[in-house]
Amino acid sequence: MAFDFTNKTIIVTGGANGIGLEVVHGIIEGGGKVAILDINEEAAREVVEGLGEGNFFFKADMSSSKEVREAIQNAIKASGKIDGLVNCAGIVSTLPFEEVSDEEFERTIKINLNGTFYANSEIFKYFKENGGGRIVNVSSVAGKVGGGLLGTSAYATSKAGVNGLTKAVAKEGGKYGIACNAVCPSYTLTKMTNDLQTNSDKHQRVVNMIPLGRAAQPKEIAQMILFFASDAASFVTGEIGDVDGGITLDG
Repeated sequence: MAFDFTNKTIIVTGGANGIGLEVVHGIIEGGGKVAILDINEEAAREVVEGLGEGNFFFKADMSSSKEVREAIQNAIKASGKIDGLVNCAGIVSTLPFEEVSDEEFERTIKINLNGTFYANSEIFKYFKENGGGRIVNVSSVAGKVGGGLLGTSAYATSKAGVNGLTKAVAKEGGKYGIACNAVCPSYTLTKMTNDLQTNSDKHQRVVNMIPLGRAAQPKEIAQMILFFASDAASFVTGEIGDVDGGITLDG
């Protein structure tokens, strides 16, 4: 399913691979343009070169407020107008709680939660001054159920924070025409989950927890992200949407 992004430019963090790359493809297929923010310069440049004129890449380490904010400002200048922000960049932490060091916890929070805050904060100011826009933060079911599928305590904490931040931005941004939603995937077949995919016992154990009985393809997660990023979701904000095969079964 293609969503309409005609005459729109969307910033996508982590757009060089996995779910983020599928989001990029969906925006392009919908007639839009992208500005990719990613730490993987080689992969991101290759993606952008294949997209054609009017699409951009800016290198940014999501743990650095300075880099994220400068990259967003550069994307605004290069594109002339930004209509949305999709935050896909992140890392996973799989250590059991008792083995999580201060460094591991802080690194996970800094990239997944702080990085999402930096990007939301910087684009919020722009959207407020320019009639609004749409923000989509990629979270995880781990933030709702406390981890246990792939990411554990540090990861779950970072994603629970993303969920709370999303609601706060939606609540405060509504009067400025700013919509903010989050998407919570479960087990998805990306590079991030490669270790799980190659361990047949662990893979099957996780799949057995999913009512639909399989892992997701990145494109399936991207569909909800694209919906939230598009005008099709014009009256949706503050929603924490699950694309999880039935893991959480929210009421």
